[in-house]
Amino acid sequence: MTGPRFPDLIARLPATVPFVGPEEQERTMGRPFRARLGANENVFGPSPRALEALRAADAEIWKYADASHADLKAELSARLGCRPANIVFGEGIDGLLGYLVRLLVAPGEAVVTSDGAYPTFSYHVAGYGGALHKVPYRADHEDIAALFARAAEVDAKIVYLANPDNPMGTWHDGAAIEAALDALPEGTVLALDEAYIEFAPEGTAPVIDPEDPRVIRFRTFSKAYGMAGARVGYAVGAEPLIRAFDKVRNHFAMNRPAQAGTLAALRDDAWLDEIRGKVRVARERIAGIARDNGLSTLPSAANFVAVDCGGDGGFARAVLQALAARGVFVRMPFVAPQDRCIRISAGTEADLEILAEELPKALAEARETAS
Repeated sequence: MTGPRFPDLIARLPATVPFVGPEEQERTMGRPFRARLGANENVFGPSPRALEALRAADAEIWKYADASHADLKAELSARLGCRPANIVFGEGIDGLLGYLVRLLVAPGEAVVTSDGAYPTFSYHVAGYGGALHKVPYRADHEDIAALFARAAEVDAKIVYLANPDNPMGTWHDGAAIEAALDALPEGTVLALDEAYIEFAPEGTAPVIDPEDPRVIRFRTFSKAYGMAGARVGYAVGAEPLIRAFDKVRNHFAMNRPAQAGTLAALRDDAWLDEIRGKVRVARERIAGIARDNGLSTLPSAANFVAVDCGGDGGFARAVLQALAARGVFVRMPFVAPQDRCIRISAGTEADLEILAEELPKALAEARETAS
């Protein structure tokens, strides 16, 4: 009796996941977190209209969803100033990034990203056998010039850039990205991850023709729209590339209630504005808590704040672990020097009161351990 015969690539890959979820950590601890401030979820929740649409659609859960996402594309294209043919939906940005790598990258072909940037993209590149090339951050920002220069050196198929950035929350002005495109090598596609764009200042989103074959943009309903559990993301790009997704995507990945809820969420602009306001207040509160403890924060255009713990990665990790032991779930960047920080998601007033109570204790424990 024999087991499965894995291809060499799969056999060589480590058994890993990009993130260990808070639920798994809770099972290990044997208790729930008191404040869930690590996954950049929108704790304020989705539009009430979206919830109503989700519940109403449950009655028709026996039906398959519309695999073409026609209603969603019609609404979204009108808002974005493009055609429905420029849009593809998938199971969050994570799923769409995987499809993009599958479409464009053969084993051994080069892909460029920042060292310490969103790890799920790198996970997909490794899973399809691509050759990852990384460049360091510059002043806690992804370095566009260095990314494009490395792409030219290695003949990269894809360059990945998040704007605003995760995990640091920093951002580039959209005009800077527009100007930089002249340096993007011929045949390289810029994968522009705009998961947090709804929280960013005006002008952060570059103005790019949807039919520009050099760029594909990714956005999500997981963050500002508060529907992370529904797994709804979309990409906008030139029609030939978008049409190619039909060759590899899971056409029925998004279920029927998720589609109904997403359409309702998209139409509730007042709720989106309310969420932006709540996130601004939460970011200011996190920065205030940090200051009260002698720590500094990075300016953020996302729904989280990177807090500089004032030491190295080992010290920040000790702070993170001490917070977790006290029931506060946060995360941190993986790569130095950004790993001097912990990353705290926007939370409710009650969540942040717990943070304010527990952070001084966590810092004291980490300092005692380090001494």
